Amino acid sequence: MSETTVLLLVLLLGAAALGLAAYAMAQIFGRRVDLASRLSTSAPAEAGHARGPTLRTDHSESLWARMVQEVERRGLSLQDSQGSALAERLALAGYPEPWAPRAFVLIRTVLTLAMPALLLLLVWLLGVELSVTRLYLLFATAALVGLYLPNFLVSRRAAQRRTQILNGFPDALDLMLVCVESGLGLDAGFARVGKEITQLHPLLAELFAGVSLELRAGRPRAQALTNMARRSGVPELSAFATLVIQSDQLGASIGQTLRVYAREMREGRRMRAEEKAYRLPVLLAIPLVLFMLPTIIAVVMLPAIINMRDAMSEVEQ
Repeated sequence: MSETTVLLLVLLLGAAALGLAAYAMAQIFGRRVDLASRLSTSAPAEAGHARGPTLRTDHSESLWARMVQEVERRGLSLQDSQGSALAERLALAGYPEPWAPRAFVLIRTVLTLAMPALLLLLVWLLGVELSVTRLYLLFATAALVGLYLPNFLVSRRAAQRRTQILNGFPDALDLMLVCVESGLGLDAGFARVGKEITQLHPLLAELFAGVSLELRAGRPRAQALTNMARRSGVPELSAFATLVIQSDQLGASIGQTLRVYAREMREGRRMRAEEKAYRLPVLLAIPLVLFMLPTIIAVVMLPAIINMRDAMSEVEQ
C-alpha cells in the first residue's frame, strides 16, 4: 500500500476521532434542566405527584460524576494545576458542575493516550512499514491532537454560548421593561422573564433563574447581578449589571434605564446582522473563484481548442 493511501487513512481516522470526541464531550457535559419548573413558585397540584427540580436544589446526579469519583477512588488524581481557571473556563462554556474540571482532565488524558494507540492499531492492521522518524511524528501529532482537542471544543462552546446569550438579551430586556412598567418589581421581573423565555432563550433563562435564586436567598441585588454577569462572560451583561446597580444607588428610574439600554441592544443586534450580511459577498467570492471560474473558462475555451486541434490535423494531413 502506498504512503499516500496511508496518509489518507490517517486523516480519515483523525476526522472520525474528532467527531467522536466532540460527541463524547457533548454527552458527558450535557444536561437537561427544566427551567420552567425551577422558576415556578406555585405548589404542586397534587401532593401525590413527584416534585420536579425547584429553585432551591437539583438532585440529579450524573453518571460521569460517579465515574470521576470511581477513578479518583482507585488512586488516579484528576486535579489540574490551574483548577480555578479551568473551572471558570468550563463555567463560561456552560459546564458549572463541580466535577466538570476533573471530567475534563479525564477526557484530555484518555484522548492523549487513545489517539496514538488508535494510530498504532491502524498501522499494524494495514501492515505498513514506516520509518522511525515518520512513526514518531505521527504519534506526536496524534498525542497533541488528543491533548488540545478538549480545549478547542470548550473554547468553541463558550463562544457559541456567548453569542446565543447576546442575541437573546434584547428580547429579555423588552420583556423586563414590560414587567417593570406594569408594576412588577425588578426582583420578581427576573423570575417572570426567565420563565417566559425558557423555550426561546434557555441559556439566558438559566442566568435569570440564578439571579432569582440568589435574590430569594437574601443576597443583595448588586452582588446577584454581578454574579450573573460573571457567569455569562458577555460584556453587555456586565454593562447592564453596572447600569442597574448605579441606577438603583442613585435613585434613577429603572424603567427609563431599561428602555434606553434595550434600544441600544436592539441596535447592536441589527448592526451585527448587517455586518454578517455585508461579509457574504466576500465569502461567496472565494468558492466562485476556486470552482466556478475555472469551469466557465473551460466551457468558453473548449470549442476554440477543439477547432484549433481540427485545423492543425488538417494542415498535417
